[in-house]
Amino acid sequence: MSTDAIVILKEDHKKIRKLFRDFEQCSKGARATRGKIVDQILEELTIHTYLENEVMYPAVRNLMPDLEDDVLESYEEHHVADLLCMELAAMSPEDEHFDAKTTVLIENVTHHIEEEEQEWFPKVREGVGRKELQMIGEAMIAKRDEAPRKPTQPSALKKAIDAVIA
Repeated sequence: MSTDAIVILKEDHKKIRKLFRDFEQCSKGARATRGKIVDQILEELTIHTYLENEVMYPAVRNLMPDLEDDVLESYEEHHVADLLCMELAAMSPEDEHFDAKTTVLIENVTHHIEEEEQEWFPKVREGVGRKELQMIGEAMIAKRDEAPRKPTQPSALKKAIDAVIA
């Protein structure tokens, strides 16, 4: 497994995209299955955004101050996703808003992933050395076990609150 931070984040993106496809391809009547898929989406997104917010973004912000605006935008996009995740975690798949809210989450996160992969990651790859990206990746790997799994866990809530008051 690579320790390159960008490779790690792209692997997370791939898992998340697959879960999005699974949800979109699942019959609307299969409420329990759709609910389980959303639970998996929430877990993957909670871990992923935690690692980006706690490790990747601060490191890049420090190493590449000219990307400050990009990092701040990413924090805000995560904040929107965090709010949707918290709301979905509290909802039943039977709720009439469940599918619509999940679709909005998928659209927002897909936009964020595309921006990161097409615009931000290339800038980071160009401006941050290979060794630094590996050190950032190692820090993300080390922190993954302590990352929250549910958007309602205190460390995930803290991340959402920090985005509001920062």
